[in-house]
Parts: sequence; C-alpha cells; structure tokens
Amino acid sequence: MIAALLLTIVQTGCSPAPSQTILGSYFPSWMVCSAIGIIASVAFREVLVAAGIHQFVLAPLLAYAAIAAAVTMAVWLLRFG
Repeated sequence: MIAALLLTIVQTGCSPAPSQTILGSYFPSWMVCSAIGIIASVAFREVLVAAGIHQFVLAPLLAYAAIAAAVTMAVWLLRFG
C-alpha cells in the first residue's frame, strides 16, 4: 500500500516540459512567450512615441517591463492554460 502511494507520488512529476519546434529545433515554451511579450512591449512603446505621449510615462523602464511581463503571462495562460 505504501509502495503504491510512493510510486504514485513519484510519477506525478514526470510529464515532459512544454516545448515548441521552431525551424527543427526545440525551444522551451516560456522562452517563446517571453519573446512575444518583449515584442509587444516594444510595439506598445512605439505606439506611445508615435502618439506623442511617451514623455508622460512615469518610470518607463518599470512600465514597459510590467507590460512585457503581463503580455508574457497572458500568452502563457491562453496557450497552455
């Protein structure tokens, strides 16, 4: 009984890590989601610069890092739930 319980506990963590195939090479999914978040943050910054309101953003490094993190986590949740 204890051996079966121990075996069940040990085997619960044996699922493969989610990965994406890009040009025949496997990349961790978190890396793909992070790249999407960074690209979205840069695009958001360009939109603010084009609109002329970039200078009103307080602590831009913190704001754009937060946008990148939020988009990264949203992509992860939507894709891998």
